[in-house]
Amino acid sequence: MSILSKPYFHNEEAAYEFVESKVWPNGPVCPRCGCGDRITKMQGKSTRIGTYKCRECRKPFTVKIGTIFESSHVKMHLWMQAIFLIASSKKGISSNQLHRTLGVTLKTAWFMSHRIREAMKGDDFNNFGSGGGLVEADETYMGSHKGHGSGTHSSKKRKVLSLVDRETKQAKSITMSKVTIDALKPVIAANVAREAQLMTDGAPMYKVIAKDYAGHHVVNHTQGEYVKKGNPEIHTNTVENYFSVFKRGMRGTYQHCAHNHLNRYLAEFDFRYNNRSALNVNDSERADAILSGVVGKRLTYERTTQ
Repeated sequence: MSILSKPYFHNEEAAYEFVESKVWPNGPVCPRCGCGDRITKMQGKSTRIGTYKCRECRKPFTVKIGTIFESSHVKMHLWMQAIFLIASSKKGISSNQLHRTLGVTLKTAWFMSHRIREAMKGDDFNNFGSGGGLVEADETYMGSHKGHGSGTHSSKKRKVLSLVDRETKQAKSITMSKVTIDALKPVIAANVAREAQLMTDGAPMYKVIAKDYAGHHVVNHTQGEYVKKGNPEIHTNTVENYFSVFKRGMRGTYQHCAHNHLNRYLAEFDFRYNNRSALNVNDSERADAILSGVVGKRLTYERTTQ
C-alpha cells in the first residue's frame, strides 16, 4: 500500500492523532505548565479537533501549541503532506510546487516551507572527529560576483562552510560573513574535536587553523590533485559531493534565496544528507524525524524583516 494512502494524509482527526503520537509519546502534556497528569480530552460538538483541558492551569490546548504549527490555519493533514513532500524530495520542493500540490496560497506555502526547515535544524553542536576521526572541511560560494569586487573572496557572494565527518557520515553547514582565519577558526573549534584529523584543500587559512588539531591532510586542487592514495584516502570529495547536491537543489529547485534565509536552506540539505537512504533511512522515517523536531521551533517573523 502506498504511504500516501495513510489516513493522516487525508483525515484531520487522524492527522492530529499521528502528530500527538510523535510529540507526546507518553501521553499529552500541557505546553503551558508542563503537567502531564490532570489532562482531559474535550469532547463537545463545538470543540476543535485535538483540544485538551489541563486541570492544573485550567487552560485548553492542542498539540499545535509551542510547535511550528501554532497559529496556523492550515489543516493538519496538509501539514503532514507538506512534511512528507519536503522529506522525500532529494533536492527540495519549491513553494510554487507546494502551492499547486496542496491547494494553498503561495504565501502560505512559502511560510509552511520555512517552518518545516526550522524543524529540520539540529540544535546541538556535533563533536565531529571525536576519537581521532576524519573531518573534511571546505567552503563554497553562491551567487554572481560580477561588479562586486575583483575576486571570489572580496565579492558579495554568499559564503558557506561545510564539515563532513567521515566516520559518522554526518554533515553540518554554516553561513559565513567572511572566509578568513579569524572567521573560520571559532566555527570549526565549536564543531570539531581537537583530536580530529582535518582534510582540506590547499587554502592557506586551513594550514593555520589545523595547528590546533591532531592532524592535517591536504589535497592541492590547483595542481590537479584530488585524491592521495593511502589508508585512509586523502580527499575532500565527500564534502564536494554534498555541495553538488546542495547547489543543484538551490539552482534547479529554489533558484533564489535571500541571504537571511540561507541558514534554513542549509539546515534542510544537512538534514536530508544526515538522514539519507544510504544510511538506511527511508522517506517515512525522515518525515517522522522532522516531526520530532517541531517543538519549540515556532517562527513569528515577518517575511520582509528577517
